[in-house]
Amino acid sequence: MLRPHPAVLRRLVDEYEALLSAAESASAPAEPGPRARDLAYTLCVSTGTRDIGRALEAAHRWLATAPAPARETAALAT
Repeated sequence: MLRPHPAVLRRLVDEYEALLSAAESASAPAEPGPRARDLAYTLCVSTGTRDIGRALEAAHRWLATAPAPARETAALAT
């Protein structure tokens, strides 16, 4: 199975979890918005799962074993 690039997967997870956190801290529980649904779908497709909970588990597992991102050459020049 193909795996998404760790940086892309990290962005998806971070954005989904930020939206989830914001929704949980709201005073009234609400249905997930369209962006949260889109992110959930993309995470499920990216991880080969059908449930967002399992998708997040898989994504966190993959990210934990992903190689460290390469440093940018511009950062090395300074």
